[in-house]
Order: sequence, then C-alpha cells, then structure tokens
Amino acid sequence: MHYSYRKYFSIILLSCLAIVVMAQDKGYWQQRADYTIKADFDVQKHQYNGIMNIKYTNNSNDDLTNAFFHLFFNAFQPNSMMDVRSRTIADPDRRVRDRIQKLQSNEIGFQKIEFVKVNGKNQIFREVGTILEIDLTTPIKAGETVTFDLKYKSQVPLQIRRSGRNNAEGIDYSMAQWYPKLCEYDENGWHPDPYVGREFYGVWGDFDVTVDIDSKYVVAATGTLQEPEKIGYGYADLEIKNRPKKHSWRFVAKNVHDFVWAADPDYKHVKYKAHDGTMLHFFYQPGPKTNENWEKLPKIMDESLRFMNKRYGKYAFDHYSFIQAGDGGMEYPMATLITGERPLNSLVGVSVHEWIHSWYHMVLATSEAMYPWMDEGCTTFGTTETMHYLTEKGFIAGQIKPFKFQSEIESYSKLALSGVEEPLTTHADHYVTNYAYGTGTYTKGAVTLVQLQYIVGDEVFDKSLLKYYDTWKFQHPDTKKFFRVFEKESNMVLDWFEEYWINSTHFMDYAVDTLINNKITIAKNTQFPMPIDLVVTTSDGKKHLYYIPHSLMRAHKKPDIKHDTYTILKGWDWTNNSYEVDTKLKASDIVTIEIDPTRRMADVNFSNNIKNVTNTKMSKP
Repeated sequence: MHYSYRKYFSIILLSCLAIVVMAQDKGYWQQRADYTIKADFDVQKHQYNGIMNIKYTNNSNDDLTNAFFHLFFNAFQPNSMMDVRSRTIADPDRRVRDRIQKLQSNEIGFQKIEFVKVNGKNQIFREVGTILEIDLTTPIKAGETVTFDLKYKSQVPLQIRRSGRNNAEGIDYSMAQWYPKLCEYDENGWHPDPYVGREFYGVWGDFDVTVDIDSKYVVAATGTLQEPEKIGYGYADLEIKNRPKKHSWRFVAKNVHDFVWAADPDYKHVKYKAHDGTMLHFFYQPGPKTNENWEKLPKIMDESLRFMNKRYGKYAFDHYSFIQAGDGGMEYPMATLITGERPLNSLVGVSVHEWIHSWYHMVLATSEAMYPWMDEGCTTFGTTETMHYLTEKGFIAGQIKPFKFQSEIESYSKLALSGVEEPLTTHADHYVTNYAYGTGTYTKGAVTLVQLQYIVGDEVFDKSLLKYYDTWKFQHPDTKKFFRVFEKESNMVLDWFEEYWINSTHFMDYAVDTLINNKITIAKNTQFPMPIDLVVTTSDGKKHLYYIPHSLMRAHKKPDIKHDTYTILKGWDWTNNSYEVDTKLKASDIVTIEIDPTRRMADVNFSNNIKNVTNTKMSKP
C-alpha cells in the first residue's frame, strides 16, 4: 500500500477506534428489531393467520442463549394472570373486573405458535401464559444479526382492556398488542414481563405490516400507507362495490417500538394539515355523539401541537392519527386509540394526553414496567400544561387555576397521607392497589416535574426539559439518566431528591413557626429536605424574598418569583428540624410570612405555610 494511502487508512482506523472507545465510555447500547408482518384476517371467526420475520441485531456485549416474546392476547383467557389479578386485587379496574373469567371459547383471545425459526433452523419453544420462551439452538453472539421467523394463529378477544373486537362504542377491531412482540434485552437483561394489564417496553426498529381484511373495512394504523397512487390516504377512494372480497393494507413505520391498527366499515376519515406541515388524521364513526366535537378537534390539536413543539421538543414524525377505538385512551407510535363519544373538553383532554405520549415513551422509550412514572407522570405534567394553555387561549372552556398544578398536588397529598402509598420504584404490575399505582404513577409522577421546577428554577427547568428530549430521544432513558440531565443543566446535586421522592414515601410538611423580634423560625415537620422560598410582606406592600437552599444541593437557583428584595441564606442541613431567618426587618412592619407562595412545593399541609402576623399568636414584641 502506498504511504499516503497507509497514512490515510491509519487516520480513518484511529478515528473509528476513537468513536468505539467513546461509545464504550458512554456505556449505552440498545437492541434493534426490524419487523415484517403479514396477517390474513377472517372477520367471521375474528381470527387471523400470521407470519412474521424479524431481523434482530444483538448490540449488547452478551451472547444470548435464549429469547422471549410477548403473547398478549393469551391474557384474555379465564384464569390467566390478568384475570386472577383483576378478581383478587382490592380495587379492580372497572373495565376488567371478572369479565375475562366469563369469556366463552369463541370470545377469548389466543396466540398459538406453529413454529419459530432462527436463521432458518427450528427452535425449541414453550408458551407460558403471555410469554413465549425460546431455547436457542445456537447463541446469538454479541454484535450478531439474525433472523427470526414465526408462524402463528390468533383470535381477537372481546374488547375488555385496550385491545379487542366490538368495543362499547361499536368499533369492530381495536388491534393493539396484537402480534408476538419480541421482549427487550437491555443492560439489566431480558424483560419477559407477563401481561397483567399495565405497561409495556419494546425494541426499537422498523415495521412493515400488511393486513388482508374484507374490503368493506377502513383501516387506520401506525406508519404510512403504501401504494398511495392506488388507494390514497383517504381510504375511501375506491367504491366498495368495485373492491375485491379482501383488500391488502400495507403500512411502513420507521424507528418505532410498537405497531397498532384499528378497523371499522363506518370510519369517517378527516385529514388536517397542521401549521408545521404535520398531517393529522382523524378516524371516527359519524353520529350525534361524535360529529360536532370531532369536527372541532383538528383545529384544537393543531394549536396543541404548536405549544407542545415549543415546550417539549419537535414532534418526531410527520403524521399522527386520532382513532376512535379501544376502551378509553391508549398511546402508540404515530397513533392513539380513544373512545370518542365524549364532551369536547374530555375528547380534547384524552387526545392531548395520548399525543404527549409521543414525546414520553414513543420517543423517550423508558421501560414503562420499571419506570411507569417517567412516562405517565411526564405525560400528565404535559397534559395539565397544554390544557391550561388551550383554556387561556380560548380553545376550550374552563376556569384558569391560580396554581396550575394545585389539583395534582392535593391528590398526591391525599395519597401520601393515606398510608397506602408505595415508592415510585415499584414495578407497574406489583403495586398492591390500583389507587397507589394510578395516583403514584400519573399524579405523583407529574408532581415530580413540578418539584424539579421549584428546585432548579423556571429558566433551568425549561432548558432541562428540552435537553432531556434532545439527549435521549429514540433511546431507553431510565431514572438516573433523567435526573442527570437536570443536574448538568442546574449544576446542582439532586440525588437526595431522587432518594426521598422516588425511592421512598417520605413527604414534605414545612411550617412558619415563630416570629421573635425580627427572626422567623421555619419548622420541618417531616424528614423530607427541601429548599425554601420564604416571602415576607411588610406594611408598605413590599415582598422580601429569602431563599434557603438545601445544603445537599451544593448550589442555588436564580429567583423565579416576584420580589422587591432578595436574600440568599446559608444552606439548611437535613439533620436540623428548624431553621432561623434573620429578616433584618422591623418586626412591627411584618404583615405576612409565607413559604412557597407559588404553591409548587408538594407540601401536604399548606395551611401552616402562611401566617398573617396581625391575626396570629406568634411571639412578637
């Protein structure tokens, strides 16, 4: 080889090695699974034959000796884990209760596997409830790409939870969790979680899905419909009488971790081009319970997108579908299934919530089973903000709350004081009660972000929220990665907050205790350490802000509430249950003393956070 070429080759090689070393130093990797699925549907039997090919790349450092798939439809059988759990939990989901137990043989769901092949070789497998266990004849080596081939038969259950046929509003097919789905393998190993009714975790990849179904059906799905020159994206371009008995609907979706579709012969399809070019699709059954509100929905969703793009990061795909189907609201890549016979505010609320999942989980694909609060909590936070914005702009009716997250903090406080709260580290399926799961995951999860906003300040929080999205999109961030973004942006240490808020059930209760001369004592009535915004209002109407950082933070935020004077005080050590503030004011001038006037801190007892000095028995000369 010529010297100049050798030199050039050496530079390229060293550059590649440097990239590899950097990647190894980062310590992050994720698997890849590209699906090709074909389903031949029999609407008379509510069954379909499926064949599936998966190109699977093992990007881990491990050789894999086994593999696992989810068989979700098997949950809808009497005495399944989902059935037993729903019948024995103290507060069952009203949509499930004992309904699975009552299903007949032609109403249950099932997925029966005919064969599994890897690189063309038959594998030994077992169907264990909702999990397919595979003993690999040859390990999948680190860095290797293999092909899985599966052939199977499935039956669609009656609509009970998320997926099924003939939902309460008359939609024929809500096809969620409908195919054998490869379980995720990450730094913590395989995640073959049985389907007990809650959350999901999937492998990033491309989907190429073809559904052959009676031609009377209109199909809506994840991805982009292929061959638009023949059937368009309007779906009704062909007269039904000229269609063959079956029609093939083929959709392609790039870089997603799940795939949903729905079908009904009565769907009306409305297209709406949003302000940024995103194509919005709306599928619903026309009727007196849907027409008026679904006709208003496109414009409102466009305005929602305007806010969400700015607040949470640019929506990552070029289209989104709102599909009347399912049993409430459930998120999927590029689409949601929602029940549609709702008042306008409810329809907007569920549409906003499920779409925000396209930021949290569809792009920031945390394990919902292990960290459900990271998805549902962030989404609930975004829903409250977006609905508040739409109300302010007059797109929906409603009363503007003086404190945006007041209801969430009040709901969380009831849970914290109830004695049944469980740590947010609890696996989604293993909460003792649905109440602890729902309020913890959704409400306390949302309040997590409110607390971070209070701790790091508005400006840093806004930057951190966007940085989190930009840093971890199309990956699988966990709790540590989430908090690390906020630490870097704020230059604060935040592990103490994670420990108290996420890993325990400690709660906050701070109180204005005494005023002696010009010195105020703040009491910490529980173990939870927090920084304190203390505002003292004097008789001249001035607001004096005293900021008490927590010593574990090793930093402080910029002031983010209105004030006339501002004083940063020394850090409050967590071992001390009280803190004295020397106001340097005349005691006779002090009118009110208030902890956290913005009501962002999740204090379980706001009544002792404020003192009107003239109407209290506080000590005062």
